[in-house]
Amino acid sequence: MKKYFVLISSLLISCAALAAPQKVTAVYEATREGKPFATVTETYRQEGDHYRIESVTAGIGVYALFGKRKLTSEGEVTADGLKPKRFELQQGDNPKRTVVAEFDWGTGKLAMTAKNKTTTAALEPGTQDLASFAYQFMFRPPLGDEFTLPVTTGKKLRSYHYLVSGRGETLEGVLGGLKIVRLANVQEQGGDEKELWLATEKHYIPARIVMRDENGVKTEQVLTSLSFE
Repeated sequence: MKKYFVLISSLLISCAALAAPQKVTAVYEATREGKPFATVTETYRQEGDHYRIESVTAGIGVYALFGKRKLTSEGEVTADGLKPKRFELQQGDNPKRTVVAEFDWGTGKLAMTAKNKTTTAALEPGTQDLASFAYQFMFRPPLGDEFTLPVTTGKKLRSYHYLVSGRGETLEGVLGGLKIVRLANVQEQGGDEKELWLATEKHYIPARIVMRDENGVKTEQVLTSLSFE
């Protein structure tokens, strides 16, 4: 019986990979403590077995003075989903604030460079970055009750433990209402708290993301536009 469920899970994952779109454009409204502060525009493109993701956060009003925040992830599309090779985070026009992570899957090493200082870490199977992790759900939707996902910020590598806190719910008020699966990470003491609402009928693209930092400040992203090709 256990082998049967493993087989079914593998088939579901394979079907998700085959059905994944070649291009995704998603736009979010970002708020901090309930007040709009930015627009986030993301694009996912796949050509053959190569993917590229760009996520650009443009501030509104006084927040525009901080410059745009751009995340870029590039790598391969495999049977297990996304396999990043390089991640880059740019904040404004200051090159000193650029953060880079390079994935060497051959040697099993992750090199993270910030402020001209490079640190390395053991590269765990399935590791994602800040830009790719959300799109990995297109290929590896959450099938069980919990899972662990290693993610690098470019400065450090951390494993996030997520619980499935809701299935079959409808997220009202977002693109006319979306069926979702809701995830919540198990918060470590002094760490960040994150919840994700994945749109099950829209390739598991996040429809809503809520984050609370170590100081309790709430940041939220809500999907306002979504298109596939």
